[in-house]
Amino acid sequence: MSKVIIIGAGGVGAVVAHKCAQMPEVFTDIVLASRTKSKCDAIAAQLPRPATTDQVDADNVPQTIALLKKHKPDLVINVALPYQDLHIMDACLEVGVNYLDTANYEPPDQAKFEYKWQWAYQDRFKQAGLMALLGSGFDPGVTSVFCTYGRKHFIPNIEEIDIIDCNAGNHGQPFATNFNPEINIREVTARGRFWQDGKWVETDPLSVKSPFIMPEELGKLKIYLMYHEELESLTKHIPGLKRARFWMSFSENYLKHLEVLGNVGMTRIDPVKFKGVDIIPLQFLKTLLPDPASLGPLTKGKTCIGCQLKGKDTAGNDSTVFIYNICDHEACYDEVRSQAISYTTGVPAMIGAKMMLTGKWAGQGVFNMEQFDPDPFMSDLKLCGLPWKVMRQPVFTAPPH
Repeated sequence: MSKVIIIGAGGVGAVVAHKCAQMPEVFTDIVLASRTKSKCDAIAAQLPRPATTDQVDADNVPQTIALLKKHKPDLVINVALPYQDLHIMDACLEVGVNYLDTANYEPPDQAKFEYKWQWAYQDRFKQAGLMALLGSGFDPGVTSVFCTYGRKHFIPNIEEIDIIDCNAGNHGQPFATNFNPEINIREVTARGRFWQDGKWVETDPLSVKSPFIMPEELGKLKIYLMYHEELESLTKHIPGLKRARFWMSFSENYLKHLEVLGNVGMTRIDPVKFKGVDIIPLQFLKTLLPDPASLGPLTKGKTCIGCQLKGKDTAGNDSTVFIYNICDHEACYDEVRSQAISYTTGVPAMIGAKMMLTGKWAGQGVFNMEQFDPDPFMSDLKLCGLPWKVMRQPVFTAPPH
């Protein structure tokens, strides 16, 4: 018997709930909780079997503790906002519940990817005999598992990693984000950073770009160098890395809107006075933009996310592989009423939870995805809607920085 509480009722939370409901032999009881209970009720009504719903403000640690004591779950799947990670981890420690999330903690007043806040919980989770699995989404998450799978089966000595995230979908809206607008815009407008020869190198936001021809005739997109949290954990856990970079595609339309919004101050995260009241411009902008969960029926096209790995094979020869997944927005909506961005995050969250509940991945303390055997996770990706492929050749040559 395994009971999970899913905290968060956005697009990703809906996918996690659907995928857990499809696997009753692992997830025998499902509880959905969010600040807005009606959102949980709407998701529960779509599921093929009953689920319990409840209300919780995940910023309120005593309230979250009360929720966990009431339902007594084996695992909390946190798909709320990254600002709430530490609050939910505190509640799990207080009650004695294992923890999983899909994105690392970010302080509300600083757009910064960094694992130090959650890694600092290592001793407390270990002493409590609990496990916390960080970043069990796609990127971070599957991208880390792609790297360790490539290291285990193809290139034992990885020297270069290029993570490439392309969305060739189109929702037809003038400007919208495919996941939480506040988190998305904070991420995109931050300075770029990559690992090179034992140190971090910074770049101006979106200042380094390259064309990328996607596999399987999906077309050509422009991809931009960014910083992403899995780079920090991969450089820690994969020895011998000489370079690690993260790239994401953006349309000219998206970037032009973002530039204008930035120029007029709408992407600021510091408070400004409006009619005597402090408001955060980015949070106000979020209320004006389409809810990412509403984009499901509108979005057509596919995503392509993969890792190009370079290094030495078992014979010591130079070798390159590209491990990737292609996901169809419309097929995702037909299955779980969400577009592919939510789907590619929600499915790995369910699989990570399954790894923990079945004991395939086990430990005491705080862990990143690349610290475990990739094989059972990779097998479940194929079974659960995210099939992957391996190309034994380079697909990408980046420009000099």
